[in-house]
Amino acid sequence: MILVHRLRGEPLYVNSDLIESVEASPDTVLTLVDGRRIFVEEPPATVVDRFVGFRASLLVAADELKGQGPTLSVVPEPDHCSTCDQEG
Repeated sequence: MILVHRLRGEPLYVNSDLIESVEASPDTVLTLVDGRRIFVEEPPATVVDRFVGFRASLLVAADELKGQGPTLSVVPEPDHCSTCDQEG
């Protein structure tokens, strides 16, 4: 999510994955993938910089998580099931 401000100054967090385009006409307009349009105070370059910064922070966080906590591994199935030979 990135922080932008509506034209009247209200802060708004936008899911940057839903932004289809950013244009200046003359106000900055964010067009979302569902067709909704949001008019914001920030110039297009600022919106793009925030998007890039947000994406970079995700990559850094993912890299930091690699070295933490338990790792998942695949446990191989045994070649033979001891209970499979028992008749019930």
